[in-house]
Amino acid sequence: MAILKMKKIRLCGIAEEQDQLIRELQLLGSVEIGSPEALTEAQQTQLFRTADGGGADALSQTSAALASALETLKHYETKKGGMFSARPEKTLGELFDDNAYRAAVQTAQEALDTQDARSRNQAEKSRLTALRESFVPWRTLDLPLETGGTQHTRVLLGTVSAQTALDALREAVYAAAGETQVESLSADQQSLYLLVIVHKSAYDAAASALREFGFTTAGFDGAAGTAEENIRLTDEKLAACEQEDKRLTDKLTALAGDVPAIRLAADRCTQEIAKAQAADRLAHSERTFCLDGWVPCEDVPKLEALLEKFCCAWELEDPSPEEYPDVPVKLKNNRLTWPLNMVTEMYSLPAYDGVDPNPLMAPFFILFYGIMMADMGYGLLMILASIIITKKARPKGTSGQMFGLMFSCGISTFIMGALTGGFFGDFLPQLAGIINPNTPFKALPSLFTPLDDTITILIGAMALGFVQIVTGMAISFVEKLKKGEIMDAIWEELTWWVVFAGIACMALGVTNIVLYVGIGMVVVGSGWSAKGFGKVTAIFGSVYNHVTGYFGDILSYSRLMTLMLAGSVIASVFNTLGAIPGNVVIFLIVSMLGNGLNFALNLLSCYVHDLRLQCLEYFGKFYKDGGRPFKPLAINTKYVDIQS
Repeated sequence: MAILKMKKIRLCGIAEEQDQLIRELQLLGSVEIGSPEALTEAQQTQLFRTADGGGADALSQTSAALASALETLKHYETKKGGMFSARPEKTLGELFDDNAYRAAVQTAQEALDTQDARSRNQAEKSRLTALRESFVPWRTLDLPLETGGTQHTRVLLGTVSAQTALDALREAVYAAAGETQVESLSADQQSLYLLVIVHKSAYDAAASALREFGFTTAGFDGAAGTAEENIRLTDEKLAACEQEDKRLTDKLTALAGDVPAIRLAADRCTQEIAKAQAADRLAHSERTFCLDGWVPCEDVPKLEALLEKFCCAWELEDPSPEEYPDVPVKLKNNRLTWPLNMVTEMYSLPAYDGVDPNPLMAPFFILFYGIMMADMGYGLLMILASIIITKKARPKGTSGQMFGLMFSCGISTFIMGALTGGFFGDFLPQLAGIINPNTPFKALPSLFTPLDDTITILIGAMALGFVQIVTGMAISFVEKLKKGEIMDAIWEELTWWVVFAGIACMALGVTNIVLYVGIGMVVVGSGWSAKGFGKVTAIFGSVYNHVTGYFGDILSYSRLMTLMLAGSVIASVFNTLGAIPGNVVIFLIVSMLGNGLNFALNLLSCYVHDLRLQCLEYFGKFYKDGGRPFKPLAINTKYVDIQS
C-alpha cells in the first residue's frame, strides 16, 4: 500500500532484435518506454534518428476500419450480449494469430463494402420511389410523356395550386390564345395536374396567361412512353432493388456471425498500434536502437531475466530528486484499498515523493458513505449488485474499482442501517401495520435514529470530522519530519494540537495552562519568519486563517448527518404515502418506486459529498498531488480478457 519506487532504464540493442524485444516488453507489461533524451545532440549530427510514425498511422487506419465494421455489424447481430455480459477469454496465442487477424480484417472490409453497396442500393430505391410518385398523377394520360405537340399544336403538362379556380384559368387562357384545351388529369391536396393543348401561333400568349395562375411545367427527366408504362418499369426496378437489399442484408447478417473474430482483431490491432508507437519513440542508428524508460523496482528481476535473452546493454538507476516531477506514479494497494484508485485518479495522483492516500483514506471514505446512506436494505442492494456484476461481467479498470468500492460501502451502509434501525426506511413497520393495524411492531431495534437523535448524530459527525482532520495533520507532521522540515512540523501541526488539547482541558475543567502554552506557540510560530510590524499582521493573519479554516472544515462534516436524515425521511415519506390506502399491493408499488428513486439519488449524492470531504477537507492537510500515471507498454484489450 504505497507508491512504488521506480528505476530509470537506459538500453541499447541491435536493430535486428528491436521488434522482438519490444514485443517481449509489451508482454511483460512493466516498462514505460520514452525517448532517449541523452541522444539529442547525436540526433542533430544524424548519428541517430527517430521513426516517422508511418507504421502507427497505417495501423490506425486498420483500427478505424475494424471499429467501423463493428459499428455496422452490431445492427445485424441476431444474438447480442447482455448489459453485464462477461468478456470472452482468449489466450495470447489466439490474440496474436496472424492468419485469424488477416481473415478478420478482410471480413471487416467485406462488411464495409457490403454496407456501402446497400447504402447505394437504398439511395437508388429512394430515387425510384420518388420518380414513381412523380408519374402517378399522370397515369390517366394516354399520351407519351415526351409528346411536345403536333404539326400545328403544342402540348403542355404542368401543375397549378389546388386552390386555383379551373374555370377562371380556362377563360383567361381562351381570352389570351383563342381556341385551347385545358384538362384536369388529377388532383391532390397541393396541386392540380393539367393538360394544356394550344395552337403554336398562340403559344406565347397562352404561356403568359398560364403564368398568371402559377402554372409550372412538369419535368420527367427524359422519360419516354406513357406514365403507366413508366410506372410499370419503375416498379420492376424497385422490385429488383428490394431483392438486392435482401441479398445484401442477408450477407451482412451472415458476416455479423464473425463479430467476435473482428473484435479480437480490433484488440490485436490496438496492441500493434501501441507497439508501433513505442518503436516510434526509440532512437535509431543504422544497426542499433536506444530507449529510455521507467520500471517499478519490484519488476526489475523479471526485466533483467528478459533482457538477458537479447544482445543488448542496459543500466538501471534511481531517479534524482530533480527528476521526481517526471517520474511516473504507480500505486500498489490491496483488495480493500485498490477501489479507491478511482477516487485518487479523479482528483490527482500523488507526487512521486508524496504519500499514497488510498490506505489513509479507505476507512474514512467507507465509514462516511455508510453513515450518509445508513439503511440495511440499500446496503444489501449494493452488496448483491456488486457481487452479481463482478461475478457475471468481470469488470476491469475503473468499472471494477467502482463495483469493488460499492461492495465495501454496501457493507458499511448495512452496518450503519442496523445501528439506526433502517430497512428501506420504515418499510417493515409500515407493512406490518397494514397487515395487522393492532401490531405492537412499530420499529426495528436501533442504537439511535436520525429523527430522534439528530443533535447526537450531528455532534458525532463533527467529532469524526475532527478525527480525520487531525489524522491528516499527523500524516503531514510525519512527512515533514522525514524531509527534515522539523520547525515547519512544530509550528504548523504540533502547535495546533497543543491548542486543541488546551481547549479540551479547559472544557473539562482540568487546567488552562495547556491552552496558554498553545496560544504562546501560535504567537511565536506565526511571527517566526516575519520582521518588524509584519510579525503582528502575521500573527493575526495566521490565527484568523487557522481558526476559521478548522472551524469551517469541521462544520463541513455536518453533511454526514444531513444526508443520513434526508435519506431516512424521504424513504419514510414514500412508505407513509403507500400505506395510506391500506392496501398491501399499492403499498409495495409506491414504496418500491419511492425507495428506488431515493436509492438512486443517495447512491450518487453520498459519493459526491464523500468525495468532497476527502479531496478538500482531508487531502488539503497533507496531500501533495501532481503525479503522472505510469503507462507501461502492455497488453490492453477492450473486447476480450487474456488468460493469465
